[in-house]
Amino acid sequence: MDSVVIGSGPGGYVAAIRLGQLGKKTILVEKEKLGGVCLNIGCIPSKALIRVAKLKKQIESGKQIGIEVSDLTVDFAKVQAWKQSVVDKLVSGIDYLCKANNVKIIKGTGKFKGPHLLEVAVTSGNETIETKNVIIATGSRYFDLPGFRFDGARVISSTEALSLQEPPKNLVVIGGGVSGLELGTMYAQLGTKVTVIEMLDQLLPGTDIDLVGVVERSLRRLGIQYHVKSKAKEYRDGKVYAVLEDGKEASFEADKVLVAVGRRPNSDQIGLETVGVKMDSHGFIQVNKKMETNVPEIYAIGDVVGPPMLAHKASKEGIVAAETIGGLNSEADFRAIPGVVFTDPEIATVGLTESQAKEKGYDPIVGKFPFTALGRAMIAGETEGFAKIVADKESSLVLGVHIVGNEASDLISEAVLAVEMGATLEDIGLTVHPHPTLPEAIMEAAEAAQGKAIHIVRK
Repeated sequence: MDSVVIGSGPGGYVAAIRLGQLGKKTILVEKEKLGGVCLNIGCIPSKALIRVAKLKKQIESGKQIGIEVSDLTVDFAKVQAWKQSVVDKLVSGIDYLCKANNVKIIKGTGKFKGPHLLEVAVTSGNETIETKNVIIATGSRYFDLPGFRFDGARVISSTEALSLQEPPKNLVVIGGGVSGLELGTMYAQLGTKVTVIEMLDQLLPGTDIDLVGVVERSLRRLGIQYHVKSKAKEYRDGKVYAVLEDGKEASFEADKVLVAVGRRPNSDQIGLETVGVKMDSHGFIQVNKKMETNVPEIYAIGDVVGPPMLAHKASKEGIVAAETIGGLNSEADFRAIPGVVFTDPEIATVGLTESQAKEKGYDPIVGKFPFTALGRAMIAGETEGFAKIVADKESSLVLGVHIVGNEASDLISEAVLAVEMGATLEDIGLTVHPHPTLPEAIMEAAEAAQGKAIHIVRK
């Protein structure tokens, strides 16, 4: 066998398909369902449910433009069935693509017995596979906390939160990061009383505070209580007990407690110690830009090699590993990896913030354009937010773009291309954008950084 890929998430299945395209005899090992966490219990199902919650909000706001709907209800069991149908179609699509590219799929758990020898535990026993190359794409799993151990019923991870047959009455979210706020916002829009407890000093730690501020206002309008610099202590008798920022103890009613405090790499149960693959103190596998480990012909990609833990990053790394095995000159030399938070409004970012640019020795200039000045945003009734561009004053090089607002997740790709290709403010400003559209905000922000924006008053 030329190659074995362990794990079929967005990194693993992409790597396997690319290997097949390059004519490599490939086996894809998956212990559960094709598509991994992202497709089955992560990215796709969460965005499906978020879409439903957003649609409900849009229907309810229709009265502002003369559309009134009475007796609006959400049959959450039907919503869950629809969500699962989306997931199932995508899973079957991966299966089809793998077979079309001559990738053999084995359902089981892979473990190293040597650098070129794998043992796969399948239902009928153990299967031994000899292979020249191995790509480790085993992903990550959720952390839980003392006092909040997962039981799958009351104390849950996002896996269970995405499969509830009805919205809980009271939900306490421990962790104000991406997953916690996405799911908390979704359930609040469906009528759940939501409380968020975050240990650090801001929600969405590491995100530009200007963007977070817009989301915080939306959370307050939804009735979501959030507490930063606060620590959840335990869950008992249907309540979460916590110590808040002021040092006072408080308790919050909770039918469900969603623990969303991060993920750990799945590197500890696949026999890496047998072959001497190097990991850091957190269990992340060490790789170079070709996704090679310290052991020849063993590669690793995705969450298991470290943050940012993003599906699109894993997919690109999978392609790099596959092309390296195929003899192509490929490297994970990305200048820009975008990040998206599917709250309401959405946040999307790429590249450096203003403070990060200063730390790297740039003299940054910033252009900002509000959605309140966008005709398309007004038509959609979604005028919260803005687009912000950070550029180098001397060269006009675009260093980063940060968007908070409606459809930010779709707007960011233009910005990713700009950062990746080394575009300047002039490049974006001189690019004619169709009107009326949301991407005009990026063009106007680039012009604002140069003091030339037309649709806002120059300060």
